[in-house]
Amino acid sequence: MADQNPQVQDLTSQEVAEGLQEGRFMLVDVREPNETAVERFPDAVIVPLSTFDPAAIPDPAGRDVVFACRSGRRSVTASLAAQEQGFPYGSHLAGGLLAWKAAGLPTET
Repeated sequence: MADQNPQVQDLTSQEVAEGLQEGRFMLVDVREPNETAVERFPDAVIVPLSTFDPAAIPDPAGRDVVFACRSGRRSVTASLAAQEQGFPYGSHLAGGLLAWKAAGLPTET
């Protein structure tokens, strides 16, 4: 393994929103289907943590993958798991959906 100490970078809701708008980020929501059915991030790819496989994430095509969940805990877990398998996915939405909504950003229901 190349990196024995994977790190997860915290991104703010505003940073993620800007990166998505500019086409620099691909958001991967690791919440479960029962959660994403109620409310979800616009344009996010859904890869539930319960069956998480970083290989299931579509090719980000040059964009940075950013993980998201409800509060920012599961997204860190997903990022670390992906890095352990050799994927360069080291960013997550700090505070998750709660912070996203607190920042006044849109969700889909």
